[in-house]
Amino acid sequence: MEDLLQNIINALQWGSFYALIALGYSMVYSVLMLFNFAHGDVFMTGSYVGFFVAAGLIAFNAMEIVVLPNWLILVLTMLVTMFIMSYVGRLVERIGYRPLRGAPRASAAITGLMIGIILQTSNLAILGASRLKFPELIQPQTYQLGTVNVTNTKIMIVVVSLLLMAGLHQLIMRSKYGMAMRAMSYDFLVVPLMGVSINSIAGMTFGIGSALAGSAGILFGIAYPILDPYMGILFGWKAFVAAILGGRGSVLGAALAGFLLGFIEIFVAWVFPSTLRDLIAYSIILLVLTFRPHGFFGEPYSAQLRL
Repeated sequence: MEDLLQNIINALQWGSFYALIALGYSMVYSVLMLFNFAHGDVFMTGSYVGFFVAAGLIAFNAMEIVVLPNWLILVLTMLVTMFIMSYVGRLVERIGYRPLRGAPRASAAITGLMIGIILQTSNLAILGASRLKFPELIQPQTYQLGTVNVTNTKIMIVVVSLLLMAGLHQLIMRSKYGMAMRAMSYDFLVVPLMGVSINSIAGMTFGIGSALAGSAGILFGIAYPILDPYMGILFGWKAFVAAILGGRGSVLGAALAGFLLGFIEIFVAWVFPSTLRDLIAYSIILLVLTFRPHGFFGEPYSAQLRL
């Protein structure tokens, strides 16, 4: 029982990363009917941006002009990084995807892969191949619940992730921008006739998805503080699997599937040797998609790909 509870806590933390990244995939697909295959590297870029923002705030603290508590440094790091990454996402859409309207649809997928490679190689060219250690923004504390160990870091990651997902839900369901996004996902061609700018909503969708990926990058850096230029590849593809499993275009499905993927990976590694984790976990997902090809919340409709 103690091992079970410990693995549930670990799975919630691991699933938080997948869910936040998968939301970006699902939002872009819902509105534009394409998958941004550079999204995993946007997550990586968010980790590095968060690193420099946090390091700058810590250096500012060291000058003792204004002494900021660690929790405030963490909040400012999250907000500033998400703001910067939102514009990175808008830039990706403006430069990488918007000019492709009218081009063959396969060009969008290839462009996403190329943008990801550009982000990786730019990181290597500027910072070198050495790994960076994310600053310690939270003093680690361990809480003993019987024989189960729970750290304040794990609690913070899960709580912040759920708050961000709840905030995204409120934005989509209660704001005029969310209404425009939902309208575009329902009927892409009619929305411009109602006075809504496709370019504005497309840029905003990429921006929000990239901001969430940036927040996931910071949370991952706090939990596993070694940053690597290629860290986004595996996480990006796994989050893409979560987006497909949840149902293409379903934000709720992407979040739930992200947590489910975290649970599957953790519990498979608990029961079987860790070398078999991905083999068994993704065989299970393949089996699910065999009987539910549209995912948990996907709808079986046919639509022309669009940018």
